[in-house]
Amino acid sequence: MAEISKTMRQVRFAGAGGPEVVTVETADVPRPGPGQVLVEVVAAGVNRPDCLQRAGNYPPPPGATDVPGLEIAGRVVALGEGVTSPKIGDEICALVISGGYAEYCIAEAPLCLPIPKPLSLLEAAGLPENYYTVYDNVFTRGGLKAGETILIHGGSSGIGSTAIQLAHHAGVRVIATAGSKEKCDFCLSLGADAAINYRDTDFVAEVKALTDGKGVEEILDMVGGPYVARNLQALAVEGRLVQIAFLQPSEVTIDLMPVMLKRLTFTGSTLRARPVPLKKAIADALMRDVWPLLDAGKVKPFIHATFPLEQAREAHALMESSAHLGKIMLETGR
Repeated sequence: MAEISKTMRQVRFAGAGGPEVVTVETADVPRPGPGQVLVEVVAAGVNRPDCLQRAGNYPPPPGATDVPGLEIAGRVVALGEGVTSPKIGDEICALVISGGYAEYCIAEAPLCLPIPKPLSLLEAAGLPENYYTVYDNVFTRGGLKAGETILIHGGSSGIGSTAIQLAHHAGVRVIATAGSKEKCDFCLSLGADAAINYRDTDFVAEVKALTDGKGVEEILDMVGGPYVARNLQALAVEGRLVQIAFLQPSEVTIDLMPVMLKRLTFTGSTLRARPVPLKKAIADALMRDVWPLLDAGKVKPFIHATFPLEQAREAHALMESSAHLGKIMLETGR
């Protein structure tokens, strides 16, 4: 191993609860196992699943650290057995199973990606969780293709802002929903063709109006609850509903007849617990299809606010307020 600190600062949750349970402590620096690297973390993204974990509703998989954080960027400082790439000193961003809210973090070597040319390490730390999730669900699972129309809920979020940009550059017509004029304007600035303020407009009726009654070919949803039935109404014949999260209850009572009558597909996925080879397949696709767009500056993460590690509590409070546009980040000061 290279010369590194023996201890580090990391975030832990003092039980399940609200942002008040977020604490910062000192711990030993972990060592990478076979196929892994140790990363000196410069920045980490804050995501909704982190808040779910804090509330006790999304525990890390067995054997993983309970330190939160699913995406990081930094410098590789040690290699586990069998790792030939990346190399010590390389600057990378990585999707991690947990542990990102710390000065050092273990990452699987195949899930480490180079920093796109125009981006800082801070910006690149906001890529992995959103870009892996959006690419796999919208394009691979959802099968979105040029000439179609997609409805993206939560368009001003990290996931939403990523989906809008990638769909727009794929030649797709994009309709987004958001909760204020400011957020709708943000969606339009990213490439959305239309933005619906769900607080004062029925998105189903507006989608039908925007598509001459046809509906959209795909919907990306992270709301759930009553949105599920409404999404089925907003889909076109042969449409696909892709569910990636539930801000409202996941248990719903709905009429499934539209699924039969319109030959709909209702699918979804989670990312965290998937085996490394399946995640590597997404990483390979991102390098092929998305990293050239990032290198060319055609798409990018939008950072709304950045907090030092010691203010992770405030970062979680901001996330749960839904007042942000784009990403919320933590910096370690490394």
